[in-house]
Amino acid sequence: MRLISPVVALCAVAALVPALSHASATTPGATRQIGAASLESVPEIPAGTRATVQQYQNYRAALFQDWLADGSLLVATRFGATQQIHRVAAPGSDRTQITFFNEPVAGATTIPGTNRFILSRDTGGDEWFQLYAMGLAGTPTLLTQPGTRNQSPVVSSDGKVLVWSQATKGSSEYTIYSADPANPASARAIHREPGSTGPTDISADKRWVLLTRGLSNRESRILLLDTQSGTTKELTPPKGKALYADSRFTPDGRSIIVRTDRDSDVLRLARIDIADGRMTVLTPDLKWDVETFKLSPDGRLIAYAINEEGYSRVIVREVASDRTLNAPELPRGVLADMGFSPDGKHLALGFSTSNSPGDVWAWDLAAGKLTRWTTSELGELDPAALAEPRLERFKSFDDLTVSAFVYRPRRIAADARTPVIIDIHGGPESQTRPSWNPGAQYFADVLGATVILPNVRGSAGYGKRYLNLDNAEKREDSVKDIGALLDWISQQPGLDKDRVAVYGQSYGGYMSLAVMTHYADRLVGGVERYGISDFSSFLKNTESYRRDNRRAEYGDERDPKMQAVFKRISPLANVKKITKPMLVMQGANDPRVPKSESDQVVAGIRANGVEAWYVVFADEGHGFMKKPNNDLRREVETVFLARLFGVASGKGE
Repeated sequence: MRLISPVVALCAVAALVPALSHASATTPGATRQIGAASLESVPEIPAGTRATVQQYQNYRAALFQDWLADGSLLVATRFGATQQIHRVAAPGSDRTQITFFNEPVAGATTIPGTNRFILSRDTGGDEWFQLYAMGLAGTPTLLTQPGTRNQSPVVSSDGKVLVWSQATKGSSEYTIYSADPANPASARAIHREPGSTGPTDISADKRWVLLTRGLSNRESRILLLDTQSGTTKELTPPKGKALYADSRFTPDGRSIIVRTDRDSDVLRLARIDIADGRMTVLTPDLKWDVETFKLSPDGRLIAYAINEEGYSRVIVREVASDRTLNAPELPRGVLADMGFSPDGKHLALGFSTSNSPGDVWAWDLAAGKLTRWTTSELGELDPAALAEPRLERFKSFDDLTVSAFVYRPRRIAADARTPVIIDIHGGPESQTRPSWNPGAQYFADVLGATVILPNVRGSAGYGKRYLNLDNAEKREDSVKDIGALLDWISQQPGLDKDRVAVYGQSYGGYMSLAVMTHYADRLVGGVERYGISDFSSFLKNTESYRRDNRRAEYGDERDPKMQAVFKRISPLANVKKITKPMLVMQGANDPRVPKSESDQVVAGIRANGVEAWYVVFADEGHGFMKKPNNDLRREVETVFLARLFGVASGKGE
C-alpha cells in the first residue's frame, strides 16, 4: 500500500481542465441528480477524481460503545454505507455485525448484567431519534414513540429501569420517561421540564435520577428527580453561571461527582454533597479541561482524561486514598470515549490519532498492561506517509493568542509555496483537535494544499473566558481572528497568500460565509456546508427543542438591540460583499440549520452575478453520514477547490 503522491494526484485531477472550463459556462441553477443528491451548477466529476477520493474514503474506524456482561465489547463500525453496531468477543477478534439498518446507528448503551443493549438511530439525518432494545441476535424492539426525539438513555445498575428524555415537535419542553427495557408497554412520563433536559445517572435504589438542564453550551444546572413524586431539587447554586456535565452518583448515594467550571476558568472534577450542596474540588491544580470521566462499578476507581491543548492524557486514581495509579501510555492523539468493564478490572479506551481513524484498547488495571482490541483499516493509505499536524499560534487584532493545527503536504518541499485551506470548526463551542481528519489529509496530499484548522475565540478547550469572547454582539471578533490568520499566512515563506480558500461546516459554515463578506479580496473562494446565513431566520426556523439554547449563545432575535446586530453582521445582509465563487452543501432534513439558510444565501450570491455551486442531499440532515453521499461531497469539493487553486495547471506540486 502506498500514499498517492501530489504529482500522481495532480495528474488525476488534470482531467479537470476541460470540465472546469465548461463549468465557467454552466448555466447558473442547471440541475442534475446523482443518487439522493441534486447538484446545481456543478460540472461532471472526472473518473480520475472519483478514484482518488476513494483512496481516502475507504478507511474504517472502531468506536467504543460499551462493555457487555460477558466481557466482550460493542463498537460502532461502518461496513458498507452506514455505521452499525458490532461485537468484538476478545482482543483481535473479528467484528460481528449485530444491527443491519439502512440508516446509521448513533450509539449503543448496554443493559447491565446482560448481553442486551439500547440503541439509538434516526431517519435521513432528521435527528428525531428512536430508542430500541435488542440482543446479539433477533429483531430490535422499539421503545419510543415515532415522531418524537429521544435521547440520553440511562439504565440502572441492575438493568431493570431505563430513563431517557423526549422532545416533541413545536415544543421546547422536555419529558423524562421511565420504562422496564424488557417491557416497552411500561413506559411512563415521570417529569416535565421547560428547556433542554436529560438524565445522566440513576441511584442504586432506583428512586433518584440525576438530570442536567442545559441553558446554553456554557451554562447548566443539575437537578435531583424523585421518581416517586416527580418533584426535583436543584443541586447547583441558582446564582452564578457555570457548566456542569456528566454528573454521577457516588456508591453511597450521598454525593455526586461532576465536571464543572464553577469558580474556575477550566472544567475540573468536583464532588457535591446532596444534603448541603457543599462542593469539593478533586482536581484543583489543573490548567486544562477534564474532558470526560468514568467511575468503576464499585466506585473505587475514577478514570478521567485531560484535554491538553487538544491532546488527551488519561489518569486513573483511587477515590478513597486519592492515590494515582499507573496510567496507559497511549499514542499522541484524542480520546473518543472510555469505560470500565463490568468487573472493574479493565478500562476500555477508544482513541484516534492523526494517522489512525480510531480503535479500541483495554488497560488491565492490575497488570498495568495495554491490549489492543481492534485494528481498523486505512484502505490504500500508508500511515507513515500521512501529514502530522503541527501546532501553531498567532496573535489576533486585540493581541489574543489563537492556536491552529497545520497540515502541510509531506511530499512538498519546505520552501515551496502551497495553496491554503482555512478549515473552521462548527459549534461554536467546539475544538479542532489532532484526531483522525481524512479531509485535511486528503486536501494536503491530493491538492498539495496546506490545511490550517484554527481554534478561534469562542472555541472550547481553552477555558471559560476564551469560550465567551464571541458571544452575542461580539460575534464578529471571531471573524477578525481569521483576518489575523490571513496576515500570518502572508508572512509564511511556504504559503501562497494569493491562493487561500475558506472552508467550514455548521457554525464553521457561518464563519466561511462571514469571512467571505469581510475578506473576499484576500481569498480565491469558499466552501460552506449547512451554515447560518441569517441569525434571525435561523433562530425562527431551527427546531423548537433547541431554539432557546441557541439564543443563549447567539443572542435573542426578539430583542431589538440584538435584531439590529443581526442585521449588521449576518452574511445574508452583506451578501453583496461576496465576490468570489462559493460551493454550498446542505442536508434537506437538517433540524438544526434548515435548508432555507442555504437556499437564501445561494440565491443572494447568484443575484450578484457570482458563481455558486449548490448540492442538496435529500436523505441527510446536519452532516453527511452515508458513505455514497460523503464520497460525492468530497468529489465536488475536489473539483471546486482544484479550480480555485489552479492545481490542474501544475501549481502546488
